[in-house]
Amino acid sequence: MGREIRVLVVDDSAIVRKVFSEELSKEKDITVVGTAPDPYVARDKIVKLKPDVVTLDIEMPRMDGLTFLKKIMTYAPLPVIIVSSLSREGSKIALEALSLGALEVVSKPTASYSVGDLSLQLADKIRAVSTITVSARNYDHCEPLVREKASLSSQALMATTRKIIAIGASTGGTEALREVLTRMPRNAPGILVVQHMPAKFTTSFAERLDSLCEMNVKEAVDGDTVVNGQVLIAPGNFHMLLKRSGARYYVSVKSGPMVHHQRPAVDVLFKSVAKYAGANALGIILTGMGSDGADGMLHMKQAGAKTIAQDEQSCVVFGMPKEAIKTGAVDKVVPLIKVAQTALNMI
Repeated sequence: MGREIRVLVVDDSAIVRKVFSEELSKEKDITVVGTAPDPYVARDKIVKLKPDVVTLDIEMPRMDGLTFLKKIMTYAPLPVIIVSSLSREGSKIALEALSLGALEVVSKPTASYSVGDLSLQLADKIRAVSTITVSARNYDHCEPLVREKASLSSQALMATTRKIIAIGASTGGTEALREVLTRMPRNAPGILVVQHMPAKFTTSFAERLDSLCEMNVKEAVDGDTVVNGQVLIAPGNFHMLLKRSGARYYVSVKSGPMVHHQRPAVDVLFKSVAKYAGANALGIILTGMGSDGADGMLHMKQAGAKTIAQDEQSCVVFGMPKEAIKTGAVDKVVPLIKVAQTALNMI
């Protein structure tokens, strides 16, 4: 058995603290060393108990979760998993938390997500982030949002109507996708994205990206046509598949069994892209835990598609890219900042 992972649960709901503590205690390698109802208690327990991971509710009294997250990342940086309601406002705040340094987000138990499913996902996320070294943040130094745009050659531009780019990501993926998609020009080929994220969070995620990107970005709806200049984000709790009718590519958004404990799953998207786009596709696998996407990327490569993986140095978690590389499915391994231009060069 591996090392013990020490977790502090911070939530103003006594029920959530109890449920998370009971469910996580069933995992042999995870120990809940303490709970806290607000950031002031949590601050003292972080100092005293030295947890490996903190789960943090972002909607709390006395001090809001974002303010507390900034303090953690400034003075005692460690892996933080955000726990949020599925409300529109909650999902927006959760996305902001990810941009401030939180590594993952989970939804509070609801009718849509059983406690059992959530506890499995939470335990997996805790294991993944517990291995990550988190650096202190300086929020006074703001990184400019303007990035050097990748460009299409005139020859490639003529062929892009037949091309599809499919991207899969998990832990660390929200910021990695921002890095890639904000570099894409407005005339880039249609892009399909699976980012492991709970239901409703993907709506806010797509809106946030749309405000930053030259391409149009939207949460996918069943039947959406794949067109140049548009990014379709798979909605949380639904798989997204590529389909084709004559010369028209479109997406199917549907429920179905979880794959690798995920819905949406990267493998589901990639295998459909291999089937319907074949050599007209390019697959990209970014930072993330586990192996989702590795088998699907191999299907893509075998169907004639070109493939890219993010390199280990720039990944938050080098899980999904590593597994894809091990299968022999990856043509090029590049740093995050070079993914967009490399993709357009290869398309």
